[in-house]
Amino acid sequence: MSSPWVAVVVGALVASAAVAWFTDGRRRQLHDRLRSRLLLGVPWGTLVSVAFVLAVYLLVQGGVDHWNNPVTLPFRAWSYLYPLGVVTAPFSHGGPGHLLGNLAGTLVLAPIVEYAWGHYPSERGAASFSSLRTNPYVRAFVVFPAAVVAVGLLTGAFALGPVIGFSGVVFAFAGFALVHYPLTTVVAALGGQAVLQRTYRALLDPVLTGSVSASGPSAPWWAQIAIQGHALGLLIGILIGVAVARRRDRSPSPTRLWAAVVAFSVPQGLWAVYWFRGNGEYVLYQALGLALVAGLAVIVTVAVTASERPLPRSGSDLSRRRVAAAVLLVSLAALAGPAVPTNAMTVDDGATPTEDAVTVNGYTVTYAEDVRNRMIPAVDVSLFGESTNVTTSGVIVVNDDRHIWTQAASKQALAYDGFERIRLGGVGWDSTVDARRVGWSAVGGGTAYNVWLRADGAAPEHVFNSSPANAEPRVGGTNVSVVATERGGFALRVTEGDRLLAREPMPSANGSVTVAGVAFARDDDALFAVANGTRVRVAEREGFR
Repeated sequence: MSSPWVAVVVGALVASAAVAWFTDGRRRQLHDRLRSRLLLGVPWGTLVSVAFVLAVYLLVQGGVDHWNNPVTLPFRAWSYLYPLGVVTAPFSHGGPGHLLGNLAGTLVLAPIVEYAWGHYPSERGAASFSSLRTNPYVRAFVVFPAAVVAVGLLTGAFALGPVIGFSGVVFAFAGFALVHYPLTTVVAALGGQAVLQRTYRALLDPVLTGSVSASGPSAPWWAQIAIQGHALGLLIGILIGVAVARRRDRSPSPTRLWAAVVAFSVPQGLWAVYWFRGNGEYVLYQALGLALVAGLAVIVTVAVTASERPLPRSGSDLSRRRVAAAVLLVSLAALAGPAVPTNAMTVDDGATPTEDAVTVNGYTVTYAEDVRNRMIPAVDVSLFGESTNVTTSGVIVVNDDRHIWTQAASKQALAYDGFERIRLGGVGWDSTVDARRVGWSAVGGGTAYNVWLRADGAAPEHVFNSSPANAEPRVGGTNVSVVATERGGFALRVTEGDRLLAREPMPSANGSVTVAGVAFARDDDALFAVANGTRVRVAEREGFR
């Protein structure tokens, strides 16, 4: 963007913040409080963590050369049998929007956590620099970033499915911060993060021109949320926050804490409990999800603020606080438990067509329709009328060494764009495979199409041909169909009832062909049947956005 706009945006924000700071009569008190908790008043652990995540995106995922399209497939948590994916997934991202959203969340939430924990020891009798544990430099530059990495590894190991992203850790920041500073956390999560993201977008595109346009097929927004990973991170953060709060005998107002948990969880989509039915269909259980959020708020409030007095008539020393903490632990185990057997399994051995495919350094890329999703457990499970036996259609990537099986591009997306680029790779290398769909749509009928794949530096390979498309107009009492051939071309088929009369290759542009006595003329991307001076459009080349 141009430097004048940078000056306008940055100058306006800095000037407005400066006015607020110098008109605040308590600024000296705030400054002293920051320096009493943080080394030089700066959240160094947060900055180190942000730098680490950014370095993974730029250097490991290749974002320095491909900022908008990093390598993601080998850096997802596919299986425990592929530890590189489990280790790198919590710190990798699917694209710049994903990365910057999580970094914004980190910048507004992690400093709250770092402040609550502190670079200086708060235990009675402890003195700074008396040991490594109490050294503020070690706490700021080593212990806090190490804890962030440890939480990230936990979310990577116990998240369900091939997750990617730092959001599990961001939700852990939120969980810890909610326990100590509930209202501040809500303001930071809902307001501070939005300000940072909008500032970045304003700097990137200071002036935008919008127009009405169609959008491509995509999953509902709530189906793109890693709800289990987010809830897992939140519970981990809450439990760590509860442990620290108890040790320091600190607790917020119960009403504030309950309200903050609900106010944070609902906008962040923690109510979005959904199921994938296969082939682009999802079902959302939002009533159940909202009830779970309400239950979480109650349990967290009791675990943090209830007294340690034994339960009346219980005959034991169990208190409400301990019972609530135990419920949180059980809830965490219930969230993490299903991931263990799922992530311990290799990719299901179900049949996936690989004879027509492109191979690149251990990756096999193909196209298939209505095949079983091999990343869904092979054991059929039914719940609420839903089943794990789901099917998938689109560009499929398989890598047995990395235990990868994924739909890299859906059938609907390829039909909308006509082209998809699939990025493959590993540590230190990357490559691409281009998928292209070419089709002819029959008037009043469907579309016959071929799918081609092309690896870097190689010739295109034909990998799929669809079923024929039947035109609605009848010509001379016969039916006309467009056929996608096994070699990647197209043919015209003329039938009478169930009887095949003839089949001939599709004419070239501005050419013609006679099939079973019917003349067909191609006018660029349109095909006409010609008889007795009458021209009837029967098919046209498939168009894309």
